[in-house]
Amino acid sequence: MQHHPQQATLRQLCDGLAAGKFSSYELTHEFINIINELNPALNCFISVDAERSLAQARAADAKRATGNAPPLCGVPIAQKDIFCTQGWLTTCGSRMLSNFVSPYDAHVIERFNGVGAVNLGKTNMDEFAMGSSNETSFFGPVHNPWDRGRVPGGSSGGSAAAVAARMAPAATGTDTGGSIRQPAAFTGICGLKPTYGVVSRYGMIAFASSLDQGGPMARTAEDLALMLNVMAGFDARDSTSLQRDAEDYTRELTPTFAKPLAGLRIGLPREFFTAGVSAGVSKAVESAITEYRKLGCEVVEVSLPNMALSVPVYYVLAPAEASSNLSRFDGVRYGHRAREYANLTDMYEKSRAEGFGAEVKRRILIGAYVLSHGYYDAYYIRAQKLRRLIAQDFTEAFKLCDVIMGPTTPTTAFKIGEKSGDPVQMYLSDIYTIAVNLAGLPGMSIPCGFDNGGLPVGLQIIGNYFSEARMLNVAHQFQQVTDWHARAPKDAQKAVTS
Repeated sequence: MQHHPQQATLRQLCDGLAAGKFSSYELTHEFINIINELNPALNCFISVDAERSLAQARAADAKRATGNAPPLCGVPIAQKDIFCTQGWLTTCGSRMLSNFVSPYDAHVIERFNGVGAVNLGKTNMDEFAMGSSNETSFFGPVHNPWDRGRVPGGSSGGSAAAVAARMAPAATGTDTGGSIRQPAAFTGICGLKPTYGVVSRYGMIAFASSLDQGGPMARTAEDLALMLNVMAGFDARDSTSLQRDAEDYTRELTPTFAKPLAGLRIGLPREFFTAGVSAGVSKAVESAITEYRKLGCEVVEVSLPNMALSVPVYYVLAPAEASSNLSRFDGVRYGHRAREYANLTDMYEKSRAEGFGAEVKRRILIGAYVLSHGYYDAYYIRAQKLRRLIAQDFTEAFKLCDVIMGPTTPTTAFKIGEKSGDPVQMYLSDIYTIAVNLAGLPGMSIPCGFDNGGLPVGLQIIGNYFSEARMLNVAHQFQQVTDWHARAPKDAQKAVTS
């Protein structure tokens, strides 16, 4: 191929395939070569099956030849290893599922298969999506392509690092407390967590059911819109899936329909701009807000008074749901089973002791504790009441503004091992993202600059319920006048020139 597809956006790849500039087979082959070259050092992928991916690519080329193919037909997409994928190892980053080959497809996988997209492989992640750094994976940590000694964020760290290193043009992720947005910020890519219920959770291995939401990760806002067009949709098999008319999330991005940002009210919560934010992050976010002012936006101060409670509330509710969801992994029907045991109870205990890592065990224990007799009212019920207050804060803030902006994370990517001995410090890296999940709102992170160490900084954009199309336009307009989203780490540049 004359041009390096690794540097092309998802939109450019769709257009190139439609124009016959290259085939899906050639494209997929190129990305598999890049994965083979970079994955040993970055550890982004748990499973790659070149034969299977290339077979999908050939089928997509045949579909394209009929002249009636959807935009993403033939485009290779990496899938987070939390989505059950028929015939593929689906591990959720855990020893517990290290031998589990899924017998069915998650709804999200079905949707991508339906449009003829190619599955490029399954990406590494924090075990059962529990973590903020991708260090809890049974398959080892993912390395940030901007600095291999640093974390890519979590739990969707494999997906984020793969997109940043140009090993995949786009990837799926899931976000329970910031697991799409925080790794997107740490690796300098775009990530969107949709409104709760917009993307079906069927076949997405559950962590905390009232918070989990799948979403797209890519290099531009436009690419996120193309992905969300495929991922969103009602699914009767998920009781929390919302029955809504189909939307075209790219509708506000075309020059004809793109809404100018003049008059858009941006809310800056005073709680987001405190002493806890590093100088590098603060400076980049403030520069981005200045850029939005130039685009005609109006900036207003808002308040989210209960935001400080979001971390303690989350770490009561999420482990409670996790302890319930993870009870299904008992070594009986599938997954890891201990080799030697005396009786059924012993088999349960040994299988779970061997199959789960330290962070997962910690959360199961916390969850079981807060749900236990005598503590349920003191912790769980109180946390649910505070969750309602946090959601109400957003309702009040949106009376004064159209979107809320601030840092995605308080710092840039930290070093591997730096916070693994201090769970509370690790949990606080999600301080700005968790409240969005508790309220069920859509949130996204886009690149907005670098700190003094050359590490990417993410700008978080939070919208009201079902305002994804508007948020994507707000991000897209920023990307028309800046190039932060186009910057690539050295790993990606080396792979292309080699």
